[in-house]
Amino acid sequence: YSAMYWLRSPGRLVAALGFLLGVNLFAVYLLTRDGPSAGCEDPRKAAAQAELITQLQRNLSQLQLRLRSPAATGSNVVSTKTRGTTLYVITPTYARWTQKADLTRLCQTLMHVPSLHWIVVEDSEVKTRLVTRFLARCEVASTHLNVRTAEHLRRHEKEPVWKKSRGVEQRNLAIDWLRESARTGQLPGKSERGVVYFGDDDNTYDIQLFEEMRDTRVVSVWPVGICGGLRFEGPRCQGGRVTGWYTAWGFERPFQIDMAGFAVSLRLLLAHPEARIDPSAARGYLESSLLETLVSMQDLEPRAEDCSKVLVWHTRTEVPNMKHEDRLIKQGKPSNPFIET
Repeated sequence: YSAMYWLRSPGRLVAALGFLLGVNLFAVYLLTRDGPSAGCEDPRKAAAQAELITQLQRNLSQLQLRLRSPAATGSNVVSTKTRGTTLYVITPTYARWTQKADLTRLCQTLMHVPSLHWIVVEDSEVKTRLVTRFLARCEVASTHLNVRTAEHLRRHEKEPVWKKSRGVEQRNLAIDWLRESARTGQLPGKSERGVVYFGDDDNTYDIQLFEEMRDTRVVSVWPVGICGGLRFEGPRCQGGRVTGWYTAWGFERPFQIDMAGFAVSLRLLLAHPEARIDPSAARGYLESSLLETLVSMQDLEPRAEDCSKVLVWHTRTEVPNMKHEDRLIKQGKPSNPFIET
């Protein structure tokens, strides 16, 4: 982790990549100066040497791309103004066939975002081995929590998606954890100058979104793609102010916005200990149940170029057809349980 932090400096990253590039160039030179298979009478050794040269050349191409990347050139570096701001990304998750795949994709997005702490909350009575092992491997600073959704709030298999919302009690537990950590001085980042974002594990994120929210003073907002039955849904903005909402339903909602479409200042959240998401809120009102206790519409802070860019998509992973695996399970002959998916 300390090595990763050291490499977040663009100058150090360029130096490290340059060194690796030089090592690979020298290795390719040594192996090819007398011909790819010079001195190798054994065909197997010659083939192995040729494969090594190919791999080294692949490494060279990847290193050259990294040297031209935004992280190396410094074009995507956090400004000095917001460098001390920690982003707290809250992700509820639950056991399903695609859980590890979804978490992997999100982990590998968050790895590119500096000064971020990931709070992963399982809808489970215990912390599962799968998520515990996964977070141990994921190179993102994280906290692992768990709470089982109350029976009357759970959405059962045949109920439609919109009937009951998942993740409410998990998000509230993460909010409670932030408050308690701040109270006891155990908050990661050692500062209440932070921003809280609710990032579901099956959404898709442009990493620019996280820099857009980093200087949130109260509540920042932006549109969400593939949401609400529209190409995008969220605030209408003009001149740095929210002037209304772009949506196709629920026009009476105080905040007609998706959970992925806003971020909250940690200081604001701590200053309102009563602020929580109402698990009994009607469809579409979860976001409003939290935001109404924190902010009014005129105080919202538009981001993403005055809400003209989509940087997060409500993609949702397709439920896989596992009929053959289900049949094997019923027969008592499931696929190898030691191969984790």
